[in-house]
Amino acid sequence: MRMLRAPSPLPGFGLGLGVLLSALTVIVLVPLAALLGRGVVMGPAEMAGHLSSGRVQAALLLSFRAAFIASAFNLVFGLALAWVLTRYRFPGRRLIDAAVDLPFALPTAVAGIAMTALYAPNGVFGQLLAPLGIQIAYAEAGIWVALIFVGLPFVVRTVQPVIDEIDPEWEEASATLGASRLRTLRRVVLPTLAPSLMTGFAMALARSVGEYGSVIFIAGNIPKMTEIAPLLIVIRLEEFNYDAAAAIGLAMLGISFAMLLVINAMQIWNIRRIGHV
Repeated sequence: MRMLRAPSPLPGFGLGLGVLLSALTVIVLVPLAALLGRGVVMGPAEMAGHLSSGRVQAALLLSFRAAFIASAFNLVFGLALAWVLTRYRFPGRRLIDAAVDLPFALPTAVAGIAMTALYAPNGVFGQLLAPLGIQIAYAEAGIWVALIFVGLPFVVRTVQPVIDEIDPEWEEASATLGASRLRTLRRVVLPTLAPSLMTGFAMALARSVGEYGSVIFIAGNIPKMTEIAPLLIVIRLEEFNYDAAAAIGLAMLGISFAMLLVINAMQIWNIRRIGHV
């Protein structure tokens, strides 16, 4: 008996899969394999020696701390922005909605220069904050601002379609049963949005950890204070110290993988918890 196969909307599945795997291998797997191979050649002892430097540890801690703070900020305010843009109609909504995608199109170096000009001590915002003793540019707070700028669209664009699919009647039914707005948000809205929120948070976090262009202008790049790990990798490469650069890159790769693994595990647990409710 002849086996029938369902027609595919994309003809040439075998060819398409081959091109996809080839591109994935060349663009992703080969560079990762080269980085891991460099680590194997160095060995654990030499890698530990490169990573034991106080400057390296401070840069790694700053990169991941700032990325986490910025992503947590975007998680809250990105949700609020996505909710307003989806549920409300007001003058200028389309303009604001389009501006959310600006970090995708704007070169990060341009964004960094613009934010530095605004938040420098003699800038428009910096002059207002200086009398209050608040310094943004050339401080860790400036790194937060830059990472919030580049990471916000990931949360907003991930959550918006899910908000659009939530039927307002669910919220009305909750209110009819006597639930307060806070309880409706906590028991009806947030459980539905939790998977997309975690996805947006993970994407913003991954983007922020490796951000370079927008940060180096506003950070000041002071070793052990405002020097991020990607910048330190570039410095080591300019010094032709490839082993040190590879060691920092492997450390960032390992930490990022562990963080994303935890986030994905939390997301899976939340989906299963909602399914059992």
